[in-house]
Amino acid sequence: MDNRFANMFNLTEDQAIALLKKPLEELEEKSERYVAASHLINFPTERSIQALIETIEDDNPDMYHRIARRKAVESLGKLKVKPALPIIKTCLRDNDPYTVENAVWAIGEIGTDEAAILEDIACLLEKNQASQRLIIQILAKFNYKTALDRIKPFTESEDETIASSAIATVASLTQDYSQMGKVVDFLQHTSINARRLCIQDLIDTKYYDAIPHIAKSPISLVFRLRGIRLLAETGIPSGKITFADIETYLDQVIYDRPSDLEMVHEYDQKPSLEFLIRELYQTDFGRCYLASKTLLELYPDQAPEALVATYETEARSDYGAHYHVVKLLGWLKYQPGKAIILEAFHNTQPQFRKSRGAAAIALANLGTIDAIPLLQETIKSPIFDLKYASLLALEQLGAKESWSILAEDRDLLIRHKVDN
Repeated sequence: MDNRFANMFNLTEDQAIALLKKPLEELEEKSERYVAASHLINFPTERSIQALIETIEDDNPDMYHRIARRKAVESLGKLKVKPALPIIKTCLRDNDPYTVENAVWAIGEIGTDEAAILEDIACLLEKNQASQRLIIQILAKFNYKTALDRIKPFTESEDETIASSAIATVASLTQDYSQMGKVVDFLQHTSINARRLCIQDLIDTKYYDAIPHIAKSPISLVFRLRGIRLLAETGIPSGKITFADIETYLDQVIYDRPSDLEMVHEYDQKPSLEFLIRELYQTDFGRCYLASKTLLELYPDQAPEALVATYETEARSDYGAHYHVVKLLGWLKYQPGKAIILEAFHNTQPQFRKSRGAAAIALANLGTIDAIPLLQETIKSPIFDLKYASLLALEQLGAKESWSILAEDRDLLIRHKVDN
């Protein structure tokens, strides 16, 4: 579980419990109860767990309490509190669909071998349409074959994310993977949600043949890298794949060149420089990558100054555009952009984390020999993409001998890369 933002409310355990117990009308802000329920994941004590359970038991219909109640269910799931299963199970019959969804998710996190609970979850497939994808995933996680015939119709769902999950689950439950190509095809869907979420289905089914296709999907490297890493971490130890089978694709994702991706969008006329710069701010990275590719092809001379200008006005604080600007300045070999790249390299704010790896690659593209000592330090980083990007950058700058200190690294893929 990623806890980078977990402790952002600065409450003590006593304060959080007190907020959960305080009557809503006495709270300065009614949302404080939700904050407290969220914050108690930092305190896995009997007192905190009991406070969360009592929050669920309180059926106050007030909207702010219902929101806190949902969060309490989620927090118990994150804490994997097995004794909380009976109270969470009752939430499967709740009138609030979001509470039901959180209950399904929490049961998936805690784990159960009770067929009655799994049957209750399976029965929700027709009742809780908003949570069908999650329900199918949880049934697959517990290998609940009794639900197979109820899951099969969802393979034809008009919602691509539900269809993807259903196809993958049927494959897992039957061990027949003949239809998994349909899930792979979603990597090139115009829907960003379909592209992102199908990667989880490929991970869940351990569908190693998808790795080359994941590498080429035009979504954020965060999703592609997670998919390849998780597949590699099960496939290599089991002998299903080797590091040599995936190294090219892993490198490709870390370099993250738009020319290596298969685009799902296109332009019907030549776009202006101004339009392409604005596209770097899109939440759909498929559009950002298309804009980056087009900037490199059509505006290599004009793009650098435009990128610096947008960095100074907006991209410095927009972590998506920030990433693309840093990458582009490196590919364009724009030496005056070195200060921006170095600033990104040293930016330790969590939301800008992927820009640090981008900066490592960009420094190598600029041929920045004086960055070698910095890169030698960052190969010791616990951040995988920064560490791996720094390895690639050091190799590009002719300092591959620095790799030797990672020969015993705890990360399987780093060790294989260094030994290769």
